[in-house]
Amino acid sequence: MDLVSLQLGTEHLWSWLVRLLSKDPEWLNAKMKFFLTEMELSSGDKAQDATEGVILQLRRLHAHGQATWQAFIHCVCMELEVPLDLEVPLLSTWGHGDGFPSQLEAGEESQPTSQLHHGLKRPYQSCGSSPRPKQCKKQQLELARRYLQLLKTSAQRRYGSRIPGPGQPLAFHQAYIPPILQWSRTTAPFNTQEGATLGDPKAEDGTDVSIRDLFNTRADKGPRVTVLLGKAGMGKTTLAHRLCQRWADGQLDRFQALFLFEFRQLNLITHLLTLPQLLFDLYLSPEAGPDSVFQYLEENANGVLLIFDGLDQALHPHSSREREGPEEPSPALALFSGLCRGTLLPGCWVLTTSRPGKLPDCLPTEAATVHMWGFDRPRVEEYMVRFFTDQLCQEAALAELRKSRHLQSMCAVPALCQVTCLCLHRLLPRSCPGQSAALLPTVTQNYVQMVSTLGPRGYPPPESLLDLSEVALRGLETGKVIFSIGDIRPSTMAFGAALSLLTSFCVCTGPGHQGTGYAFAHLSLQEFFAALYLMVNPKVDKNALAGHVTLNSRWVLRTKAKPGLLDHLPSFLAGLASHACRPFLSHVARRDETWVSARQAVVMQALRKLAPRRLTGPKVVAFCHCVGETQEPELASLVAQSLPCHLSFHNFPLTFADLAALTNILGHRNAPIHLDFEGCPLEPHCPEALAGCKQVENLSFKSRKCGDAFAEALSRSLPTMGSLKKLGLAGSKITARGISHLVQALHLCPQLEEVSFQDNQLKDWAVLNIVEVLPCLPRLQKLDLSRNNVSVSTLLCLTKVAVACPTVRTLQVREAELIFLLSPPAETAAELQGAPDLQGNAGQRKEAESRSLTLRLQQCQLRVHDVQELIAQLQEGPCLDEVDLSGNQLDDEGCRLMAEAASQLHITRSLDLSDNRLSVDGVPCVLRAVSTCQTLAELHISVLYKTVVFTFAPEQEQLKEIRKGLTHCGLQAKHLEQLCRALRGSCHLGHLDLSGNALGDEGAAQLAQLLPGLGPLQSLDLSENSLSLDAVFMLTPCFSTLQWLLHLDISSESQHVVLRGDRTGRDRLAGGSLPEFPAGAQFLAFRQPRVPRSLCLRQCQLEPLSLTHLCETLEKCPGPLEVKLSCEVLSDQSLETLLHHLPQLPQLSLLQLSETRLSPKSPLLLADLFSLCPRIQKVDLRSLYHMTLHFRSSKEQEGECCGAPSLGLGPSSSRFTGCGLSQEHVEPLCWLLSKCEDLNQLDLSANMLGDDGLRCLLECLPQLPISGSLDLSHNNISLESALGLVKTLPSCPRIREASVNLGSEQSFWIHFSRREEARKTLRLSQCSFGLEHVPRLATNLNQALQLTALTLTQCCLGLEQLTLLLSLLRWPVGLFSLRVEEPWVGKAGVLTLLEVCTQASGNVTEISISEIQQQLCLQLEFPRQENPEAMALRLAHCDLGTHHNLLVWQLMETCARLRQLSLSQVNLCNTSSLLLQSLLEALSELKTFRLTSSHVSSEGLAHLTSGLSHCHHLEGLDLSNNQFGEEDAEVLLGVLEGMCRLKRLDLSHLPLSSSALAMLTQRLSHMTLLQSLRLSRNGICDVSCYQLFEALRAASSLQELGLSHNQIRDIGAQHLAAVLPGLPELRKIDLSGNGIGPDGGVRLAESLALCKHLEELMLGYNVLGNITALELAQRLPQHLRVLHLPSSGLSQEGAHFLSQALDGCPYVEEINLAENSLAREVPHFHQGLPLLRQIDLVSCEIDNHAAKPLAASLALCPALEEILLSWNLLGDEAAAELAQVLPQMSRLKRMDLEKNQITACGAWLLVEGLAQGSGIQVIRLWNNPISPDMAQCLQSQEPRLDFAFFDKQPQPLGVVDGPPRDPSN
Repeated sequence: MDLVSLQLGTEHLWSWLVRLLSKDPEWLNAKMKFFLTEMELSSGDKAQDATEGVILQLRRLHAHGQATWQAFIHCVCMELEVPLDLEVPLLSTWGHGDGFPSQLEAGEESQPTSQLHHGLKRPYQSCGSSPRPKQCKKQQLELARRYLQLLKTSAQRRYGSRIPGPGQPLAFHQAYIPPILQWSRTTAPFNTQEGATLGDPKAEDGTDVSIRDLFNTRADKGPRVTVLLGKAGMGKTTLAHRLCQRWADGQLDRFQALFLFEFRQLNLITHLLTLPQLLFDLYLSPEAGPDSVFQYLEENANGVLLIFDGLDQALHPHSSREREGPEEPSPALALFSGLCRGTLLPGCWVLTTSRPGKLPDCLPTEAATVHMWGFDRPRVEEYMVRFFTDQLCQEAALAELRKSRHLQSMCAVPALCQVTCLCLHRLLPRSCPGQSAALLPTVTQNYVQMVSTLGPRGYPPPESLLDLSEVALRGLETGKVIFSIGDIRPSTMAFGAALSLLTSFCVCTGPGHQGTGYAFAHLSLQEFFAALYLMVNPKVDKNALAGHVTLNSRWVLRTKAKPGLLDHLPSFLAGLASHACRPFLSHVARRDETWVSARQAVVMQALRKLAPRRLTGPKVVAFCHCVGETQEPELASLVAQSLPCHLSFHNFPLTFADLAALTNILGHRNAPIHLDFEGCPLEPHCPEALAGCKQVENLSFKSRKCGDAFAEALSRSLPTMGSLKKLGLAGSKITARGISHLVQALHLCPQLEEVSFQDNQLKDWAVLNIVEVLPCLPRLQKLDLSRNNVSVSTLLCLTKVAVACPTVRTLQVREAELIFLLSPPAETAAELQGAPDLQGNAGQRKEAESRSLTLRLQQCQLRVHDVQELIAQLQEGPCLDEVDLSGNQLDDEGCRLMAEAASQLHITRSLDLSDNRLSVDGVPCVLRAVSTCQTLAELHISVLYKTVVFTFAPEQEQLKEIRKGLTHCGLQAKHLEQLCRALRGSCHLGHLDLSGNALGDEGAAQLAQLLPGLGPLQSLDLSENSLSLDAVFMLTPCFSTLQWLLHLDISSESQHVVLRGDRTGRDRLAGGSLPEFPAGAQFLAFRQPRVPRSLCLRQCQLEPLSLTHLCETLEKCPGPLEVKLSCEVLSDQSLETLLHHLPQLPQLSLLQLSETRLSPKSPLLLADLFSLCPRIQKVDLRSLYHMTLHFRSSKEQEGECCGAPSLGLGPSSSRFTGCGLSQEHVEPLCWLLSKCEDLNQLDLSANMLGDDGLRCLLECLPQLPISGSLDLSHNNISLESALGLVKTLPSCPRIREASVNLGSEQSFWIHFSRREEARKTLRLSQCSFGLEHVPRLATNLNQALQLTALTLTQCCLGLEQLTLLLSLLRWPVGLFSLRVEEPWVGKAGVLTLLEVCTQASGNVTEISISEIQQQLCLQLEFPRQENPEAMALRLAHCDLGTHHNLLVWQLMETCARLRQLSLSQVNLCNTSSLLLQSLLEALSELKTFRLTSSHVSSEGLAHLTSGLSHCHHLEGLDLSNNQFGEEDAEVLLGVLEGMCRLKRLDLSHLPLSSSALAMLTQRLSHMTLLQSLRLSRNGICDVSCYQLFEALRAASSLQELGLSHNQIRDIGAQHLAAVLPGLPELRKIDLSGNGIGPDGGVRLAESLALCKHLEELMLGYNVLGNITALELAQRLPQHLRVLHLPSSGLSQEGAHFLSQALDGCPYVEEINLAENSLAREVPHFHQGLPLLRQIDLVSCEIDNHAAKPLAASLALCPALEEILLSWNLLGDEAAAELAQVLPQMSRLKRMDLEKNQITACGAWLLVEGLAQGSGIQVIRLWNNPISPDMAQCLQSQEPRLDFAFFDKQPQPLGVVDGPPRDPSN
């Protein structure tokens, strides 16, 4: 085709296009506004006629650019009726950029390149580029006036158009309904009464009051900034433009100028701006004089309003530096910050809109905050009425709305309400009633319906939808919400414009640079299309799709790196994943539904993974929206069950739609849930969304933004929530009107258990209105009305309600606190409502009579007349549990009235009148008022501390004593007479506390005269009364005049003065001996039959004159008497004075000086006391700081004089530890002590004696009358002292035992007897003997002829030294035992140790070697004698050529008379065994051979067997616990052949096969002299034991039989039972751990009864049961000493039988019943067991109930040394019982109470028990509920308490650790 033809064709299209558009000028005008800016529309020439106007408009479209022209052509073809034959040429010619019409090209030359609005500056004239010129004021005002008019004209032109879009109803642009606006708490306007300022939904345009209130804040000075917060779709942008329209219409006349900026447009500006450039270049430029105009705006800033829309979309620059001054260019956000802070245009008004979230820091703290909510139901209905002009459509739409809750939820969001109306506009004509709403179940499907509704024929083309979706997603990912014409394809642009999916507006990117920007109609619409693209585009893989299913808890500050525009994308993805959207997705994706369902499954799976996570409140709401969009019941159920039982929402806004989404999910939940909303801005009508939610159990709201409208909405929902038990509405702005609605609703909620209306600023009427609902809530337990405004008169009305209402248990009022606590009756709410008969009324009356009321009215400003009214109310009410009126203004009269009424009010616990201005003169009046009250238990009054508390006891309890405390009342001596008169009428007065007053010595003297008139007291406290030491002399005679007085405790420094009777455990705890003990145990007190009187005088100056006066005063006091003194320093003269008066005090039993420094001479003064005062029993002086003297009573002394000493009395003892005694003190001290007739113990440890002092003491030792022990430990002694001790032994015949340890322990003990000892024992440890010391040691030992045993432990005694010592030891005659414990002994080997024995100078009669214990024991006999048989054997081995033969020869000579050879824990080599073989063959006198726990080879075993076969005189053979196999065992058993004299045989742990057991049986049949047989752990079973037991018949002399831990069951036990009658001498039998059952146990019990000499019976760890216990109890052996039945299956019944049988047995020493279920049936004795030493009841489930009989039984066993009660259930009560009997158990050494339930109280009771004189060494308390700090405190008080996991290491046998610790110290 030639050029002419093409041009003709184009001209034809052009002409047709002009004709077509001339027919529809409105459509063309709308498109012009869509594609061109206002500036471009207003510029250019005016047309003469319509056709010319169309041509001019087309030229402007073309001049805008190729992309705009192409998009316009697509719009023509898509929206107008274009014939097909013309549509194709249009699109092919101009729709793809192939050509332009010549007419347009010709006209372009006349158009400027950049057409600006009239009056706008050109770029080179930009504001701020030149200095401001000087102009006259008049000219400036004219320029400003013209600019202000230009602003208003521009706004009128912009908002004056009302042209609807194609296909839209006329009311589309008319249907504006103002949303709900709610002020924040701190920025409410002056004229606002409610928390929410609601725009009148029925008002016409121009009468919107809420818009006017936006600028009525309290900010009169400074920046006036208002922040409008609202979630997406609430209409923030619409409201901003509405304000501009109202201003243009003249309704906001307070503002002269208004500027509107959108941050989404400001984000496009990349360069810096000044404020004039922002106002004039980017908004509207003045015609002239911009500087003058700006100056005018500055001067009249209070009339300037700047609106910034979309603060949440503002991009925050990375640099936080702000530029100051209007002339300094800054980013747009910095200019906004300057305007808000007042640095720019000070005094102007700033309004900004934003989504809730993190607001930028540029906003001032005083900015007003307004929350913008959506529509409530009236607003939604009003919107629909305005939207639908047709009456029938209106009614149909309203009918759909009222029937559908989800439709109401969606329409609460204005944007969604508009979309819903669009959909209903198309659906209603085509659907049946009720079906339209069903097609709009979710937001996503709403958008799907909208897209299909806007399309002309159902779903729009998929290509267009995909292209638009791609644009949406690309924009969201890059943070782009404004697009240019080049960002969108023309066809896509035409598609978006045709369906009104895209909007256009003028965009200014800089001064003089304007263009057209395009955006989606709403941001959520862009998110919907982005989600659609993700779902249908195959290029998006499944991982990327699932990655977009995330939850955002809040939006953050936007930066270029964080756009933050994807809030609703996951929700739309979830909505598109529903089944209902599958056809739509299939259409758009052009794939089958299988492919679509796979994509949907990815989203569903991602949502399922989120279900179990613990989400924050905002994420929970977002997740509920997502799940609701899916319409999947299974997923909703999964999410609902995964929610926590307590769901909290804090400090983020919640709308009706949010709560509706949450309620929808909760509907699928089975378990109840608690909802807590704290600090959340809440939409006023949002509680309506909770209607019908049966899952909510607790519901709590706490927000100042909740007002009457919120309460009214909540009242409509409450009756429908049937499971609601707890309701809270706190911190709101609710008034009486809202309360009235809630009260009406509460009547319909009988299931409520707790209601809270605290902190709501309620007035009296509202509070009383609420209280009236109490009788209607039968299950209510708590009503909280705290922090409201309640007057005193109303308070008394509330007390009247509390008295009258039968369910009220407590009324608690304290300042702002006001709480009702109720106790519902036994009947349920349904019974109470449905059975108002007489029987029900009787039940209620009974309930009312039995109830008690607690009344606390603290700090309520009550006065005397109020108390009178209150008393009248209470006298008609129920019993009172507690009455607290503290902190009021009752004065003396009011307190007296309440005290008088106390006895009539039936108060069962306490009456508190503290802080009521009670004076000193009013105290006696109060005392007299309560003197006749029979239930008063305690009274405490303190005028200084404003305390007045009465404590009462229940009437049914018998009062034993009353406590009355009058502390810090300013009482003086002049008040005492009146006070005592008031107290005389008091009944049962027990404790009187007068501490903290001002009585002085005069008062003390007067009180001493008045005390007898008060009757018997338990205690009198006179502390802090300015008493001197003279008061002591005045009070001491009270011991004679007051029978109840037992203790007088005085401390001068701390002003502590207490007179008391017997001090109990509770008093001890209360006195502060130990901190923080739990109180309340009634068993804490136990008493001894006779408690001595005591005088405790601490921290006093004790001069000789004072001491003389004190002693003279004490002479008249009855006894026994204990005197405890303490002072800083006591002089020798004072001490002598005190000691001099002791003989004149015959009643004195104890004198103690504690924390008193004494002189070094004091030990000598005390030592002389034995001669001065014969009654002295014990002298104890420690560190010259603590002194204790114990005295015998006069009766005891008289008894001794008569030759009949009392039982339990011992000789005297002295302890002088840590007193600095040195050598110079030894002689005088010994001389003084020698005057004592009988000195049992002398303790001189921890002094400075040294070797010289010790030598001097040892020289004086024969003159000292010591009969017990002497302790010289820790005296800096050396080896010389140890050798000196050995040398001293011959000169002290009464020495029984001595031990010296020179290690770190430094112990030195000598034990004596009352008569000469024929056998002495010496133990030396860690003495470091060198080779040079051995001869000296041997010399001293040879002189100590009575020494029979010597133990040398770790004394560095090597092989050479030991050999030398053995060779030098020579006694004339007798036996001498030597034990050496050295590390080298365990390594030397048997051969070397036997070689050492050859050096002994005497006959070796016993050898014992233990390598593990590193021990060698020898017994030597002197003088050495030859054995003829051994000599003959020695001659037979006369070949001395080898070392072996020589050693054998030497051993034969030395060990010829060897009677015992013991090898334990040795590794016997072949050489040693060969030597033993030779030695054994020569030992004709060997009686006992032991080889235990050792390792011997088979060859060595053969040598031993050969040697033992020659020992026919053996009487004892022990081969137990060795590592032999079965073959070795058979070899070893061959030794028994011919051993007919054997008496003791132990083969335990020897593996016995059948053949070995047969061999043993055969050998046993010949051992007629056998007395002891031990076969433990030998694998003997029922089958093999028969022949064995039959062989025992030959051993008629058998005394011990050990068969423990074998496999003998009932059959074997029966075999044994048949044999036992033939063993008449049997004394011990052990069958533990054999699995014997009841049958075998009964047979054994029957047979054992025939063993008349049986002493030890061990049957533990069998399943014997109670039947065996019964049989044993009936046949208990007469001489039984030991009974072991641990873990024997015994219960209470079996234990009962045994305890009855054992009671009174005279020989029983041990009882073990551990690990049996005894519970309360512990051994209960009436006669006792006189010789019982140990009882084991570990893990027997013993609790406190069994404690008393157990303790009583233990007290009947005086010989007890060990009690094991660990791993039981014993508590403090049991500890009290045990502590009570401890003093009676003089021989008890150990008590194990591990793993029980004893607390610190119980432990302290044990301390008290120990203090009574028990000789126990340790009480184990590990793993009891006692804190480490408390355990340490207790242990410091009493070291014998052991809380460690490991037991204290036991002392070696025979080593005495000294005398028992004095419990009084």
